[in-house]
Amino acid sequence: MKKTKRILVIDDEVTALNLLQKIFEGEGYEVHMATNGREGVELFRRQPCDLVITDMVMPVMDGLQTILELREIASDLPVIAISGGGAISKERYLTVAGYLDKVITIAKPFSVEAIVNAAAGLLRDQATAADE
Repeated sequence: MKKTKRILVIDDEVTALNLLQKIFEGEGYEVHMATNGREGVELFRRQPCDLVITDMVMPVMDGLQTILELREIASDLPVIAISGGGAISKERYLTVAGYLDKVITIAKPFSVEAIVNAAAGLLRDQATAADE
C-alpha cells in the first residue's frame, strides 16, 4: 500500500497557504500548514513531512533560517523555497536558498503546474534515493 505523502507549507500569507493547500490536497497529498518558520519547525518536529514548501520572507523566522533548522532535524529533507520579495528582490532571496542541496526555488506568482511538478520531482528523487 502506497503511503500518502505529507507536505508542510509555511507562509505568513493566509491566501498563499489556502491556495497551496487546495492545490496539493487536489493532487492527493496530505497538507499541514504553519504561518511562520518557528511554528513550521515545531510542527515538523511533532509531525515530520516528506516535503516542505516555505516562503522566504516571513516574520518571526525567515525562510532561510527555517530551512537550516529543518535540515538539522532531517538533513535530506527536500524543500521548495518561494518568494514574492521583500526588502530586497525575490531573486536575491531565492538565489541564496538555491545554493542548498535539494532546494528548488520558485518566484511568486507561480503557476500551479510549476509548483506541482517541482514537488513531484523532489518526492520522486527522494523515493529513488531511499530505494538505492
